[in-house]
Amino acid sequence: MLGRLILLFLLTPAVELALLIQVDRFIGFWATIALIIVTGIVGSHLARREGLSTWRRLNRRLQAGDLPGTELADGIIILVAGALLITPGILTDVIGFLGLIPFTRTRLRRVLMRWFQNKVEQGTLQVQFGMFGGSSSPLGGPAGPPHSPDGPARSPSGRTWEGRPQDTPNHVDEVGDEGSAPPSSSS
Repeated sequence: MLGRLILLFLLTPAVELALLIQVDRFIGFWATIALIIVTGIVGSHLARREGLSTWRRLNRRLQAGDLPGTELADGIIILVAGALLITPGILTDVIGFLGLIPFTRTRLRRVLMRWFQNKVEQGTLQVQFGMFGGSSSPLGGPAGPPHSPDGPARSPSGRTWEGRPQDTPNHVDEVGDEGSAPPSSSS
């Protein structure tokens, strides 16, 4: 993997330089500079527009209680495409624009999701949720998701949760010494 990355970082600038030299010979120096600037400006505008659209769809899916897998994949593709468009070059601009056009982004997303699924099935890619591999849910703990095959999840205080996973509380109520719950801070 490291060898592939090193090869990518060595070959990409060489290919970009060769393409820029060919474009310079064909359309001239100042036109090549203008092309680089225009693709950066247009690309950043497209990345912003598509990113905001994806962000809105992601929020609607979350509010409906659905998992936003498609929107997350689109967001990653848009982020990478925007970074490629900011990078000066012909090849990176072409790949970046392909990631921003909805029709081609759908195709890229399918390929990306198929690749992830194959890696997970082969066992060469592990997916963990939470910071540093732990669970981000206080009810899930490091053992896994809130709903285990053994029954409802138990919090550290011994309470159970039987609701939908998206309704899992993000806090654990603690009882003080005098039998009353401590005041909670509102965010």
